[in-house]
Amino acid sequence: MKLGMNKNYIVSGIERSGTSLLMQLLQAGGVPLAFNTESRPPDENNPKGYFELEGGKIINKLMNGTFPLSGFKGEFIKITAFGVKFLPPGEYDIIYIQRNIDEVLASMEKMAKIHDDNREETKDSFIKLNNMIVSLIKKREDMNALFVNYNDIMQDPQTHIKEIHDFLGSSVFDLNEMIGSVDKALYRN
Repeated sequence: MKLGMNKNYIVSGIERSGTSLLMQLLQAGGVPLAFNTESRPPDENNPKGYFELEGGKIINKLMNGTFPLSGFKGEFIKITAFGVKFLPPGEYDIIYIQRNIDEVLASMEKMAKIHDDNREETKDSFIKLNNMIVSLIKKREDMNALFVNYNDIMQDPQTHIKEIHDFLGSSVFDLNEMIGSVDKALYRN
């Protein structure tokens, strides 16, 4: 089953907010995705994979206008929050995930094996980034968005994944497989 071939489909959110989880559950449901595992293979931080194209270098290519976005119509691709700012005019369906910011920061620290001594400043920066991108998505007439919350999905997958399934607009995608793909054991922070 293909999605509409006239638009781009985007999974987005700030880093470590659950974008890979969204891609994982979309894949389980049979939703068309574009990613390659060679550019950024699964590891201890994302054991089921990152689901990225070009190792996450899309943002730089969007910034300089060289990312071939039109070649990915009809498939979901993952573009982290900052990259949404550089999407050219078009037609987009976006699933944007948000997560408790303290959990995001803890996950970043764990992944980088560091302790952020300026955590409050970092927290403020990520809150500002998130708010800016959410506002931008809501203002752009070429963007249709569903906003979901990682914490809500982990607590009640059935309800919140059904919202995602409904947003896709096709009963062909397997809701039960999508729900079943959520691995609560990976909810580490």
